[in-house]
Amino acid sequence: MTFTEARERAKAFGIFGAIAGGGGAVGLILGGVLTEYMNWRWTFFVNIPFAVIAAAGALLVIREPAGSRNPSKLDVPGVILATLGLVSLVYGFTRAESDGWGAGMTIGLFVAAAVLLAAFVLVESKVKSPLLPLRVLTDRNRAGVYTSLGLAVIGMFGLFLFLTYYMQIVKGYTPVTTGLAFLPMIVGMITGSTQIGARLMTRVRPRLLMAPGFLLAAVGMFLLTGIDLDTSYPALILPAFLLLGLGMGTAFMPAMSLATHGVQPRDAGVASAMVNTSQQVGGAIGTALLNTIAASATTAYATSHAKSTPSVDLLKLESMVHGYTAAIWWAVGILAVAAVIAFTMVTTGHQGGSGPVARSGDGADTAEGAEAEADVPIPVMAH
Repeated sequence: MTFTEARERAKAFGIFGAIAGGGGAVGLILGGVLTEYMNWRWTFFVNIPFAVIAAAGALLVIREPAGSRNPSKLDVPGVILATLGLVSLVYGFTRAESDGWGAGMTIGLFVAAAVLLAAFVLVESKVKSPLLPLRVLTDRNRAGVYTSLGLAVIGMFGLFLFLTYYMQIVKGYTPVTTGLAFLPMIVGMITGSTQIGARLMTRVRPRLLMAPGFLLAAVGMFLLTGIDLDTSYPALILPAFLLLGLGMGTAFMPAMSLATHGVQPRDAGVASAMVNTSQQVGGAIGTALLNTIAASATTAYATSHAKSTPSVDLLKLESMVHGYTAAIWWAVGILAVAAVIAFTMVTTGHQGGSGPVARSGDGADTAEGAEAEADVPIPVMAH
């Protein structure tokens, strides 16, 4: 669908945020129900009918903008290099948990990831129809959006993992109760996206929404570093979830709009896809990296407190919570870095104007840039 006016775009992104947040809420509850009353494997099977419906809807409804890029040949070398590079990177973080950061396998995987991704960049600069045209990334504002979103998702995905373990293993919540416990975060995201981000993105510079949004999420994450065996959900976890949701919702709306703002029509699909890619890669890295940090901290705590803790079960729980908080501290820092990147790299003005001139994907101010901005598709936020 095409949204030619700034206010229409803001409204569209606000509605999209509410739908995405609502989908997240349904997913949390449905996942809990399936895990508790059927089997955890059903949390994977249940995605199949939703994927089929989404694919059918895309084929029937979505139309490419005029002049969009539709290469006749797939960039096979680019696909292979990008896939292998990202797999090596994520697997490197995973192996660090079992082998250690200085192990030969871990270092080898990181070196392989660096070489493969560097080769990917080189190939993309040479091939006729690249998988990822580098001109999409060389725009300062879009690069800032992709980087800050990817970092923010690193922290958020780790949080979902650790807090799920914490509430079920330490607090004794059932899977359904755990899903319900996350709902205030989803409510915060819907509120932040529809009532703050979407309303202000036509009046306020994107960085003045993104940076404070990420910082607010960092404050919520900081509160969660105080969890222990007896933490009260209403007193600490609930307000932390609300702050996290409000912050991320406020930051995501202008970020997703800016990610496709002013691109040339041929690059609209790639710019939109890069939003998803940055979130998916951030989620994979976040799960592997923060889980490695948590596992290392858990093992170290258990070893150092083995003699001073009277109960083995108590030691196990205390070690787990220590590992979770150690990883959450890293997530706080990552969100703070995301805020700094958003504030320093995203320099464009607010998107409230509807004049004929907009910044194009290659950095030039052209009338074609304004046309491109009007015809870009809405990216899909990952959960």
